[in-house]
Amino acid sequence: MLGLGVMIQTLGGNEETVNAVKSALNKTIEKVWLKENELLFKFTDGTNLKLYDDGQSCCETRYMRTDDDLSEYSGAKLLDFELKNAPNQEDEYGDHEIQFLDVKTDKGIFQMANHNEHNGYYGGFWIVARVF
Repeated sequence: MLGLGVMIQTLGGNEETVNAVKSALNKTIEKVWLKENELLFKFTDGTNLKLYDDGQSCCETRYMRTDDDLSEYSGAKLLDFELKNAPNQEDEYGDHEIQFLDVKTDKGIFQMANHNEHNGYYGGFWIVARVF
């Protein structure tokens, strides 16, 4: 079940995210890092991009993690992004959803895991990209 935050965001469309991603493709990554729940890119041309889950409604816990060493991707060319849903898991608090974000570069792929832990009423993800 999609949460209210995700449903509202869906109604607004994702044109800003599409444009932000398109503007970053084929750029060389100077630095990529995870800060709190945002994946941040600094490119060699001086521009920046951030990706994060903006689907927060109320009482869910959302966070982003990776097991990859992001420093290995400095100097890589950003090629594409792909979202992949994982099967939902139940835990002692309710539902635990995971959505993977594969970041494709000319040095390989690194994977971010977006988590959403909720009671069953705040499901879904709304991954957005913004130039900053």
